[in-house]
Amino acid sequence: MEREDPQPAPRRRLTIAILDDHQRAAGRYLPLAELQRVCDPVVTIYEDVAAGPDQLVARIGDAQVVIAMRERSELSREVIERLDVTELIVTSGASNAAIDLAAAQECGIAVCGTRSKDGAAAELAWGLLLALMRRIPQEHAAIHDGRWGIHVGDTLEGKRLGILGLGKLGRRVAGYGRAFGMEVLAHSRSLTREFALAVGCEDVSRDTLFRESDVVSVHLKLTPDTRGSIAARELGLMRRSAVLVNTARGALVDEGALVTALSRGTIAGAALDVYDREPLPVDSPLLALDNVVLTPHIGYVTTDKYRAYFEQAAEIIAAHLRGEVIRDLR
Repeated sequence: MEREDPQPAPRRRLTIAILDDHQRAAGRYLPLAELQRVCDPVVTIYEDVAAGPDQLVARIGDAQVVIAMRERSELSREVIERLDVTELIVTSGASNAAIDLAAAQECGIAVCGTRSKDGAAAELAWGLLLALMRRIPQEHAAIHDGRWGIHVGDTLEGKRLGILGLGKLGRRVAGYGRAFGMEVLAHSRSLTREFALAVGCEDVSRDTLFRESDVVSVHLKLTPDTRGSIAARELGLMRRSAVLVNTARGALVDEGALVTALSRGTIAGAALDVYDREPLPVDSPLLALDNVVLTPHIGYVTTDKYRAYFEQAAEIIAAHLRGEVIRDLR
């Protein structure tokens, strides 16, 4: 009697929820064909931020995999403990302060991240600074309104750049400053004088950095210690002609104190890519100020970043289906 060939194992149906895809990037960059080789994916994409924990839990629903776009939605303990079938959370980037990693571990949910080149956020920080110093958005708008040459800008050469947080991104921005002929000051908790000198910076105290810099560029990680650590006191140390650039995390800066400083002319201006609440509310007082340049948290929003993120997300999911965990963040 001829033996029948064994039937292939049924393919697993895998439900995937993609959160906060404002730019509709998943449709362009998620390699669906790669996922279809290892499972039958059912993908649901949400483009806006959930109104609160209840709506977020409802959106995730029966998703076995959650793909989180950076730190837009807070996957708190309250949310994670209500995810009955979720097995895996994938976030863009190598960290995500909005995910309660301890809760995920207790609930048996793997949390994995992605990696890509570091330059995008640093490049945006410098672009924002140039736009602020030369009033580029205002001049662009003026031309469209039929006006010509309405502002007098300022140069960077010869000024002092203060880098708060001399990690990978901070060092890149420091290099841009040197290329523009700036003197670069730096402060980090673990920074040594020798390391600062090796990367072309002068190691100074935190107060000295705020007091003596013409530009303060923020590149700190968000931790309980750094949250709200740039407040009225620090802004009060800055020169009236100085500006603040923040492309790190909005919660590092006391937004109310910053609005007050900008409104009163305590500092000359600010360039921001990150905010306390995102998307920025339509009634935010920042929108009424003419000495700011604002972008919608796009430091990582580039073709290269998105392609790397979604390709690695697919790799992480495939590994998970094999019983493996790669790029674990817990």
